[in-house]
Amino acid sequence: MLKLDLVNTLAFAGCALFVGYGVRRVVAPLSRYNVPAPVVGGLLVALAILVARGRGVELVRFDTTLQAPLMVAFFTSIGFGASFSLLRVGGPQVLLLLAISTAFALLQNLLGGGVALALGLHPLVGVIAGAVTLAGGPATGLAFGPLFEQAGVPAATTLAVASAMVGIVSAGLLGGPIGTHLVRRHRLREPEGRPREVELPPASNVVEERMAEPPAAAPRGEDRETYGLLKALVAILVAMWAGSWVSQLFASWGVTLPAYIGAMLVAAALRNLDDLTGWVGFSQRAIDDLGGVALALFIVMALMTLRLWEIAGLALPLLVILSAQVALVAAACLWLMFRVMGRDYDAAVISAGFCGYMLGTTANAMANMEALAEKYGAARRAFLVVPMVGAFFIDFTNALLITAFLNFWK
Repeated sequence: MLKLDLVNTLAFAGCALFVGYGVRRVVAPLSRYNVPAPVVGGLLVALAILVARGRGVELVRFDTTLQAPLMVAFFTSIGFGASFSLLRVGGPQVLLLLAISTAFALLQNLLGGGVALALGLHPLVGVIAGAVTLAGGPATGLAFGPLFEQAGVPAATTLAVASAMVGIVSAGLLGGPIGTHLVRRHRLREPEGRPREVELPPASNVVEERMAEPPAAAPRGEDRETYGLLKALVAILVAMWAGSWVSQLFASWGVTLPAYIGAMLVAAALRNLDDLTGWVGFSQRAIDDLGGVALALFIVMALMTLRLWEIAGLALPLLVILSAQVALVAAACLWLMFRVMGRDYDAAVISAGFCGYMLGTTANAMANMEALAEKYGAARRAFLVVPMVGAFFIDFTNALLITAFLNFWK
């Protein structure tokens, strides 16, 4: 058996990550449905360990000391993206979409918990197969998994990964067809003779270009890019440091919270203070880049240690719960979202994006909208509003909802 210390484990995770990128390039469906490369790489390692265990062999033992700090660093970067000024850029539509998304995250938890109870399971199993992994995605599922295990749900982390994978695939399969159906049914746009190239800025670019103050000038003799990255890294570390005190305060009140909540709150406060004063001039692009690196390594490391053999007995109930969840989001996209968001072409594209991030990830949402934009033309309002909600603001409200359900049903 191979025993790895924390540095060796991090290096192994990095190698598995790039294996995931390579496999995703070779296996086209993985790319088409936006299955994240860290998920691919981590699950391959977990499957190899599962096969070896079936033959009575323990392949490797990891030291996951760095897993939690990487997770907190990622969610801290999300906190820095939660700018009130950014909300004003999107206007009322951002607030409306956020309110709807939060309401449906609540419905996902209620539906999942209700179906789980009907199947004779702990209601928190349904919450895991609800907003934890669907509105939240794999990162939120992995972050909350240990807390759900402490609350009495065995193998919660593994269940979270399984739910997130079903959600990601469902989001990729349903989002584009739903948007296309709405466009054709309401005769919103005629397909053009050839695909139109549309500039599709990711959410981090929206924040960087529209809201963030330019970074303060680097000291003389310092490389500007290096200085910007250093400032972003220190900002994340300071928010994590101060956030640990906030988390300890909540714990002293008897409130169960994931480790990252305190850091997210501190990061959001620093972000908005800097928007008002311009004292630091955070580069959201640099913060997002560092957060993305932390997320990729965290997911790989978390998945490498999954105990896949623990969820065999829950496969059928999990499928029932997730089928109900997919039906709920599909119905919302077809009948509610389109009407509430304006009954126009942008509303149809927003509906496809909503399906993406409420079942899978923001990457699913962007891919769904890109497919419509390439065929029917630009939808600038949709590409401004959806990334703001799907990539930043829903993570805050969703974390509060999950925490409430976790404390209620634990």
